[in-house]
Amino acid sequence: MPTKYAAITGWGDCMPPAVLTNDDLSTFLETNDEWITSRTGMKERRISHVTAMEMATVAASRALACAGLDAADLDLIVYGSCSYEEQVPNSSSGVQLGLGAKNAAAMDINTACTSFLYGLSAATAMIRTGVVRNAVVIGVELISRYMDWSNRNVAVLFGDGAAAVVLQASDNEEGVIGSVLGCDADARATLRIRGFGCGYALENVTLGDTLWDFDGPQIFKRAVRGMSDASAKVMSQCGVTSEQIDLCIPHQANLRIIEGVAKYAGVPMDKVMLTVQKYGNMSAATVPVALVEALETGRVQPGSTLLMPAFGGGLTFCSLLVKWGARTTPLGTSDRQLPPATKTALELVNEIRAVQDPHGRSREGLLAPVFVENRV
Repeated sequence: MPTKYAAITGWGDCMPPAVLTNDDLSTFLETNDEWITSRTGMKERRISHVTAMEMATVAASRALACAGLDAADLDLIVYGSCSYEEQVPNSSSGVQLGLGAKNAAAMDINTACTSFLYGLSAATAMIRTGVVRNAVVIGVELISRYMDWSNRNVAVLFGDGAAAVVLQASDNEEGVIGSVLGCDADARATLRIRGFGCGYALENVTLGDTLWDFDGPQIFKRAVRGMSDASAKVMSQCGVTSEQIDLCIPHQANLRIIEGVAKYAGVPMDKVMLTVQKYGNMSAATVPVALVEALETGRVQPGSTLLMPAFGGGLTFCSLLVKWGARTTPLGTSDRQLPPATKTALELVNEIRAVQDPHGRSREGLLAPVFVENRV
């Protein structure tokens, strides 16, 4: 008989220690703390001195220890991200190697900022249909390495980080009990990072030198609508009202977007988990990092009903409804740590800036769109 549910039994994060403040950003961008805070709600973000796979492996190790599960017992690793050290081999296989999870299948999911929640939905379905019994789902990003640090509109928004959860087969009604996934593809060009991918293979560009297309007003409108509609649908499908939501853990894209989604979902802001002020937008890592922090601060209680909406490039959107189980404390801890950071966040960013097109060429010309949409 297929298993009914996929319980979340472990959780762990891995936040790089180097903090990039709004004042740091003002040293090379025409901006200041008031400008950034008033528009985004962000004060700080983290900049990683290690690879995304290293952050992901530490987060997964901590989640496994929390669940009391040995890496050898894992059946599946899902790496949700749009930050990869290499296109081939996949990053999840690097995490498998780092964990020593020799019996686990390994797959990457890239739906941009929704990658963790898409991965959580997929792994839950695989457990519920009996394909696997134990899985770890990771949300991780290393956006600092391919950020356009000359573009104030995007450079102030994003940060690095990672978190992971462990799923295990269960007969109890817990874990993800409802998922609504979607994509507003008509607007996919409103959020595009030019310079990455096969379409730019013949272009004369410096690795990591990107140009971001970011239509803020369109993204805001479609993000609020996509997350709000998905939240309404998943609550309706599960027979849950907004009053029954104990905590909303949304994608931390922007404080104004979060406030808009909460309003339309009928969830008061005192029931919304916020980390955007401390970590900025970590893309696929925002929801799992906020979930871990909610658990550590006692905002998730046994039996809590959690709403998790998100949107990302594509423009993908989703909302998941999660029923928490009986345990909110770890069964164990991991001693796995990142190596110490020897440079400040600003020093790390300035190193990246120094190698981004050092000759001052026109990036607009070098990174012209190379895609023809809907050619078939």
